[in-house]
Amino acid sequence: MPETPPSSRIPRRDTPALSLIAAATCLTLAATACGGGESDEDGQGQDAGELSGELDVFAAASLTDVFEDLAADFEAEHPDVDVVLNFAGSSELAVQINSGAPADVFAAADTATMGQVTDDLGLDPDWAGEHGEDGALFATNTLQIAVPPDNPAGIETFDDLAEDGTDVAFCADEVPCGAATAEAMEAAGTDITPVTYEEDVRAVLTKVELGEVDAGLVYTTDVVSAEDRVEGIDFPEAEEAVNDYPIGLLSGAQNPEAGEAWIEHVLGEDGAAELDAAGFGTP
Repeated sequence: MPETPPSSRIPRRDTPALSLIAAATCLTLAATACGGGESDEDGQGQDAGELSGELDVFAAASLTDVFEDLAADFEAEHPDVDVVLNFAGSSELAVQINSGAPADVFAAADTATMGQVTDDLGLDPDWAGEHGEDGALFATNTLQIAVPPDNPAGIETFDDLAEDGTDVAFCADEVPCGAATAEAMEAAGTDITPVTYEEDVRAVLTKVELGEVDAGLVYTTDVVSAEDRVEGIDFPEAEEAVNDYPIGLLSGAQNPEAGEAWIEHVLGEDGAAELDAAGFGTP
């Protein structure tokens, strides 16, 4: 804003020229005051492009902890955005989205489940034009055998899960961790009959934590999140069933601006650091 000339330099008598100068100065002051930001409907100043509103993120159950942490960081950076997280088995989320559930972003635990959504609803065309019609890969995950503390059943290998009297929990076949389990069994040439099939990987983890089963097949990240409530056992066959995690902005998203910013948050340095700390791999 130009400074007003000192009063000693302004003649005290009014003239037509000075009246024009004064009018121009007033217009300049008014324009400067109004130009600091756009006004919203309530008359409150708001910076152009500021993110706001509800952001609905549908994400695989195995992303629960890391996405909750990322959501807290995102909301701190964008205080007018309310991130609403919906966690479940990826296949269940895909059904919800394809049935019309309001979702802006979908993060699946495997590419096949993302395909169920992209083949039906599709991703936002502009976003997909930059990132791909099948979503952007942002993490990988690998199966581990989870056992209760001290491993009372003495399980050491994948084949031990097939022993008579060993109670094992698996994910249902239709969810990504169930599909990965089937791939691991095929790679091992081992046929294992679980005592229960659970709707998502966190339900399997809970069975192990409560001591209701001798072991469960979960992701490495679930063992990390459980801390000392379970022990994790690596097995070589898991390398034949690594899951790739895609994320995408959905077609018809109600808050595409915030959705795109959220995805960039997940794909960025902060997201990578959080994912690494949670035990996820890099695609």
